[in-house]
Amino acid sequence: MEYIYLYLLSPLHTGGITQEGNLLGIARESHTNLPYIPSSTVRGKVRSLATDKDLKYQLFGTDLQDGQLEQGDIWIGDASILWLPVPSLSHSVVWISCPLLLQRWQRLQGGKLPIPVEYSCNFNNNSPVYLKDAIIPKNQLQPGQNLQQFVPKADATVSINRLLVLPDKHCATLIQMSLWRQVKIKLDEHKSVNGGFRYEEAIPPDTLMYLPWGITSQANGKSKKSAQDFKTLLADNEILQIGGQESLGRGFVQQWIK
Repeated sequence: MEYIYLYLLSPLHTGGITQEGNLLGIARESHTNLPYIPSSTVRGKVRSLATDKDLKYQLFGTDLQDGQLEQGDIWIGDASILWLPVPSLSHSVVWISCPLLLQRWQRLQGGKLPIPVEYSCNFNNNSPVYLKDAIIPKNQLQPGQNLQQFVPKADATVSINRLLVLPDKHCATLIQMSLWRQVKIKLDEHKSVNGGFRYEEAIPPDTLMYLPWGITSQANGKSKKSAQDFKTLLADNEILQIGGQESLGRGFVQQWIK
């Protein structure tokens, strides 16, 4: 099992299965309600980059032809949040996570780093931290010297330097409040509002996410070649645009393999 990291360069919208009122939501995990990127979204985009038909079928399987559908050599998992940026009146931008998300990332990669305690931070804690819709008193903050070890080393992650670990429930609430939301209305030919309005959600830029990938049993002796072909395909396409609303500049991500 290997990993692809995604650093969001613009808001990313992945359609949800429900729409509540005038809110056009995004895909969420059923058990945590946290945003994620479905594996089919990433797989479909990377598959479209393979211009060679034989390579496309080798890595991602065949199209449905004559009632037969063959599996490819590569499998791709869902993308989870690792660190998400939250605006702060006291510290500009703070990236938040929680023990649940850090444990998930470490468990999948087989790491043995001690999980930081709640309210750990790696910046000056001699003053309160004013976050969007939350205030963390200075006496509640804990020094987190090893937090940077939970940020993958890459050029894209250099700016992720103010880290804060929150309790699971508080982190989920702040992530929900910090999602990118845009109000849309429909205008007629006279530039008057025609009908109602709706809110569209998106995962904010500068969010760090990751997804696992690996070789299926279909490879059958071709695992090394298929893995190298897949890595080469990604290396040739460092910037991807995934999700919906491409015409609005949504979904640009910088990706790299661990």
